[in-house]
Amino acid sequence: MNAVPPFLDHLVLATPDLAATVADFARRTGVTPAPGGAHLGLGTRNHLVGLGGRSYLEILGPDPGQPEPAGPRPFAVDRLSRPRTLTWAISPPDLESAITTARARGYDPGPVRPMSRRTPDGTVLRWRLTDGGHAHPSGLVPFLIDWGDSPHPSASGLPVTPLLAVSAGVPDPEEVRGPLAALGTGLTLAAGPVALSFTVDTPKGPVTFG
Repeated sequence: MNAVPPFLDHLVLATPDLAATVADFARRTGVTPAPGGAHLGLGTRNHLVGLGGRSYLEILGPDPGQPEPAGPRPFAVDRLSRPRTLTWAISPPDLESAITTARARGYDPGPVRPMSRRTPDGTVLRWRLTDGGHAHPSGLVPFLIDWGDSPHPSASGLPVTPLLAVSAGVPDPEEVRGPLAALGTGLTLAAGPVALSFTVDTPKGPVTFG
C-alpha cells in the first residue's frame, strides 16, 4: 500500500482550541501554519500547511470571532476534548464520475453540496464536496471535494511539511477497504481502535500527529 493515499486533497486535524493547536504544531515541527480563513455561518476557521504536491493539512477549530452558529460546528469540534485527526478528503479528476463509479461499486458517498471560505485577504473560495453525514462513521473513508474555478489552497504559498505517510486503525479493516476501493483510493490499515494518523517531514525531523 502506498504510504500516501491516491487523490489525497487534505487531512483534517480538528481541535477545540485552534490557537493552541497551531502553536503546538509550530513548536513540534518548527513550521508555523498559515491562516486559512473563516467558514462564515458555521462558527469555524482554519490554518493550513502544505503537505507537498496538491495536498495540505487543515487545522480546524471554533472561530471566536463569529457568533454561535445555529447548528453544530463542522466535524463536531464542540465535542472534542483534544486535537484529533478526524478524516480526510480526496479530489478525483471528475467528481460526478467518481460518485457514479463508487455507487456502482456499492458505496454511496452522499449528495454534493456547495461550501465557501473567506480568506484573510477577503477572497471567497468556493468548492463542492460530498456530504459528510453519509460517510463511514470512523472517518476513515474520505469525503470527495472539487475546487472548481477556485485556486487550490496548496497553490497559495503555504508553508510546507512534506507528507511521509498516512495510516489508520479500525476494528474491522475489511469493512473500510471496500469503500476505499470503490472510491479508487486506499489507506494503510491495521486492526485496532479507530484512529487516523499522519507523519510529516520537518526541520526537526519526522513528526507524527494522531
